[in-house]
Amino acid sequence: MELPVISDEQIEGLLCDLLRNYGYDFTGYSKASLKRRIIRLYALDKILGFTEFKYKILNDNVYFKRFVEQVTVNVTEMFRDPTFFKTLRDEVLPRLGTYPFIRIWIAGCSTGEEAYSISIVLKELNLLHKSLIYATDLNPTVLEKASLGMFSLTYMKQYSENYIAAGGKQDFSSYYTAKYSLAKFDDELRSKLIFSTHNLVSDNSFNEFQLILCRNVLIYFDRDLQHKVLELFDDSLEDLGYLALGTKETIDFSKIAKNYKRLPNDKIWRKGR
Repeated sequence: MELPVISDEQIEGLLCDLLRNYGYDFTGYSKASLKRRIIRLYALDKILGFTEFKYKILNDNVYFKRFVEQVTVNVTEMFRDPTFFKTLRDEVLPRLGTYPFIRIWIAGCSTGEEAYSISIVLKELNLLHKSLIYATDLNPTVLEKASLGMFSLTYMKQYSENYIAAGGKQDFSSYYTAKYSLAKFDDELRSKLIFSTHNLVSDNSFNEFQLILCRNVLIYFDRDLQHKVLELFDDSLEDLGYLALGTKETIDFSKIAKNYKRLPNDKIWRKGR
């Protein structure tokens, strides 16, 4: 498929209109990756011209939802990076287990696989009953899917292997029921999850947390926006709380770094040196 040529000025104009019309601020996203995804969608849908493309995004709510779904990155899996989840299981969550109540924020939760993974670990540590997991994303379409707790059965073999490598002790299939081609995860796991839209670019802190996870989201933001989001997390995290980022992400360049100490071997930092 030959990709069309779209200028940076056209992209900038579209982003400004999105901010004005919908309050969705993509202007701090990495320009190169965002432009790639916009061009891909434009070519995929074979719209006659860029003017028509922009008009459809701004005036057709159904197509706008498709646009957001396609240009935001929704790559995730259960117990992704098993060593990270093993550290949560062995070190982080047992410490938080001494608190009377545990509040966790998963920012950029996509279709919810990470949220259900955390819920499973909390259950196995006997902490789920006194925990609440806020799972947020910019994209309402993926949140609708996440709230169902249903994932393709074809992924369960991989997820089970990840779970075992992350220190899981149970039969992974005991956490879901097979329904046709889908695995439906137990209502008990879902009961402690709150899925809601939150825009890291423009929305404020909404609670105080002991653990914040935002893995593989910041890599799509430019440096200024990374600074802004890290300060939002700092405002939202209790002293002695934990901040977890993706394997290619860090807080080392930011103003908040001086108040955090990194755990060995993982991209997890504890607030308060």
